[in-house]
Amino acid sequence: MYKLIGSPRTRAFRVMWAFEELGLSYELDPAGPGSAAVTGLHPSAKVPVLIADGTTLIDSTAIMTYLADRHSGLTYTPGTLQRAQQDALTHFVLDEIDSVLWTISRHTFILPAEHRVPDVIQTCAWEITRSLDRLSAQFSGPFLTGDTMTIADIIAVHCLGWAHMLKIPIESAALKDYSKDLRNRDAYKAAQARAVSA
Repeated sequence: MYKLIGSPRTRAFRVMWAFEELGLSYELDPAGPGSAAVTGLHPSAKVPVLIADGTTLIDSTAIMTYLADRHSGLTYTPGTLQRAQQDALTHFVLDEIDSVLWTISRHTFILPAEHRVPDVIQTCAWEITRSLDRLSAQFSGPFLTGDTMTIADIIAVHCLGWAHMLKIPIESAALKDYSKDLRNRDAYKAAQARAVSA
C-alpha cells in the first residue's frame, strides 16, 4: 500500500518510525534528495516522498499526519482540543527547533561554500537552546502532550538527535531522559535496524 522514498539519514526516518509505531508495512527506497527517484515527485527534489494509493505526498509532517489520521494512532482526534494542543506543539517544534537546525545544517555543509554564512550558526544555536528551555519548562511527561505519544514526539526526538549531531548541548535532564526513553521503544529500534540495512 505504501512506498516511502528517502534516505533514513534524512527526515524520512521520522516517517519510518511512525510506520513502525503504527504497525504498518511499507516499501522503502532509500534514495537521497536530488536523486532520479525523487526528481519530478517533489518540487524541490527533497525527501521524504510517500506514494499512497497512487498519490504522491511530500513533507515528513504532512505524511505522518496523514498516516496518523488514517490509521488512528499517534494523534488525538481531529477537531478536539487535545488535537489543537498537539498541533500547537508540533508547529512549535517545527518552527522554533527544526527550521533552525535546518539553517545550521545548510550553512555548515549543505549550501555551496560561497553561499554559507558561518556567523549565523552561533545565533541559531542560541535560539535552539532557548527553545529547548521553553519546551522543557512545560514538559511533564511521559510525552509532550502527557500520556499519549503523538507525531510531535517523533519530530521532537528526531530534532534532539539532530541537535546532538550538530554538537548543540541539551541542558535539560528531563528532555535528555525523554529522548532516551523514546529511542528505547521497540518501534524506534525497528526503524533504526531497517535504516542500517537500507
